[in-house]
Amino acid sequence: MRTLLKLFWASAFAILLTASANAAHTQVRLVLSAETARPGDTVLAGLHLKMEPEWHTYWKNPGAAGMATEIKWQLPPGITAGEIQWPLPKKMPPEEVTTYGYENEVVLIVPLKLAADLKPGLLNLKADLKWLECKEQCIPGKGSVEATLSIGSETKASSDVAVIESWKDKLPRHDAASAFRGTWEKPTSDDTRPLIIANQSSSGADKNIKYDSVDFYPDANDQFEVQASVEVLSAFSADLRLRKVVKKFSGDWPKEISGVMVIEANGQRFGSEVKIPITDKGSVSSPHSSAPFSWPALLSGLAFAFLGGLILNIMPCVLPVIALKIFSFVKQSGEEPGRARRLGLIYALGILFSFLVLAGFLIALQQAGHVASWGVQMQNKNFVLGMTILVTLVSLNLFGLFEVTLGSAMNAASNLSNKSGPGGAFFNGVLATALAIPCTAPFLTTALAFAFGQPPLIILLTFSFIALGLAAPYIVLTWNPKLLKFLPKPGAWMNYFKIALGFPMLMTVIWLYKLSLNHLTKSQSLWFGIFLVTLGLAAWIWGEFVQRGSRRRGLAAMISLILVAGMGAYAATRHEGLKWERWSQAAVDKARAEGWPVMVDFTADWCVTCQVNLRTSIDIQRVREKLVELHAVTLLADFTVQDETIGRELHRFGRDAVPLVVVFPKNTNAEPIILPPVLKPQIVLDALERAGK
Repeated sequence: MRTLLKLFWASAFAILLTASANAAHTQVRLVLSAETARPGDTVLAGLHLKMEPEWHTYWKNPGAAGMATEIKWQLPPGITAGEIQWPLPKKMPPEEVTTYGYENEVVLIVPLKLAADLKPGLLNLKADLKWLECKEQCIPGKGSVEATLSIGSETKASSDVAVIESWKDKLPRHDAASAFRGTWEKPTSDDTRPLIIANQSSSGADKNIKYDSVDFYPDANDQFEVQASVEVLSAFSADLRLRKVVKKFSGDWPKEISGVMVIEANGQRFGSEVKIPITDKGSVSSPHSSAPFSWPALLSGLAFAFLGGLILNIMPCVLPVIALKIFSFVKQSGEEPGRARRLGLIYALGILFSFLVLAGFLIALQQAGHVASWGVQMQNKNFVLGMTILVTLVSLNLFGLFEVTLGSAMNAASNLSNKSGPGGAFFNGVLATALAIPCTAPFLTTALAFAFGQPPLIILLTFSFIALGLAAPYIVLTWNPKLLKFLPKPGAWMNYFKIALGFPMLMTVIWLYKLSLNHLTKSQSLWFGIFLVTLGLAAWIWGEFVQRGSRRRGLAAMISLILVAGMGAYAATRHEGLKWERWSQAAVDKARAEGWPVMVDFTADWCVTCQVNLRTSIDIQRVREKLVELHAVTLLADFTVQDETIGRELHRFGRDAVPLVVVFPKNTNAEPIILPPVLKPQIVLDALERAGK
């Protein structure tokens, strides 16, 4: 099928090329890095394609559509052209037909090797180009370019050398050719299969940078296709992992893929040419190469683990718990030293227990063939949501909205915030570990990079030393009571201090809520936020009227529980409504070409009328049933943020702003149906009925 598709494109290209002598939307010229060169030199030739605004040409792998630019050289004897060096392309929407290409301009660089026996004189270099240029439509283009090169006794740069040098900087690097490996995530019985791509080099682990975005642009292959969609599992430089989907057309599953790893960080965008060997699930234990055992390496790794755990105490995600521990020190300053020591050891035991559980979980993942990494639990939706709810309760408790007694269902949060017994110390250690895991302190990444390539026993030992480092300050203070005298004496100020501690904990809630957005849809994130606010209201009712009140405490308790349970159930089970796909003209054309009607909603979050139309006349049961009956495609054009493409489309339909709902009939010859700004259900149903005929 893929071969037939290529033949179709090639035939269509040839027919259109015959009908069009040359396209006027792209201008081409040939530039050289030198105007005079010596025999034996290599001169860089640049094919400069300059496109009109909004037009684009394609990369060597055009993607789901398009065609790569072709160059046919006409060179004198003694000059040999090398392979085209392609600058880093852009990934172009729509998502349904993703392509890779260039907008505005591009310089394709080709090395020209001069023979050592070339005679002095002028040489004429020529090249014929064919390309496909696209905007709202695609037009084949062709052109011929030429330039003169002088062969002499010395090399002299040309006036265009700066142009070529600037585009050389945009070429993918070759410094990471073997830095990645791939692992099939699971067996498959069909023609698609998920692939995990991970870096296997721990170099630079002490500078663990989080990239803004990561993607893999594949080279073209006739037997398989690496699809454009990407799921980034970890964007840290020392632990870079992403999931791509491979679709097989013929033959066996690939043992290696090649392409460009594209990274954006701090406003910079760069790529690296990579060749990625692929192994089956379970055949590799980690993304890092397994290093042979040596005592110096082990001792160094454990030292870094302890130091990294120690520094975790001052990382932003652990600071709130640090404050709580200091609060606990103050409360215990008048107690017997033996009790403080026991609590210090129990706190350390809570941390050690938590780290050993985490190490066991990562070892199980490793043995099962998955990629094990620090902070992997933060990729779990339920863990992140649960931590957000827990830390919210802790914040509200510190602010004094409610108190938690031993008999309460919220006993764990109480133990953390104001209980000073063994249970509180142990849970304090557990929560400190949970909050510390997402942080990556200096020295810690080096220890983890070492541990993940080692046997399970070394992993357990490394995690134990991280735990000891995290617990060390607490143990030192509780085992040296003389140090506690430097802390302030207990007094009324402690109530104010407790409230003040609620603010850094509230910052942690915000951070956790931001993480939860990675797991929730736009609508779900809104309702989860409303649930947290409702939880705060319920906590206030519980504290004010149940714990501190004297009348109708049962009614207040019932209201509080109903608020939490009701809003929680609604937020969890709320119907998500219509499944919208992202609007693009290509998506509209594709659906209509396949014989389906299309409904496009041009909307924005700030448009009140849009939201009213959606809830009263579009995303309702009768309309949903009609859309299913017609197999209609629903597309969303989100104008919340300024988008020139959507703005032009609104203007095309005679509107300068949203709302706008357009229904395209399945008959491609029929005109689109433009609905009025204020909708009623019957208006939408009538339009869909007409569109389905």
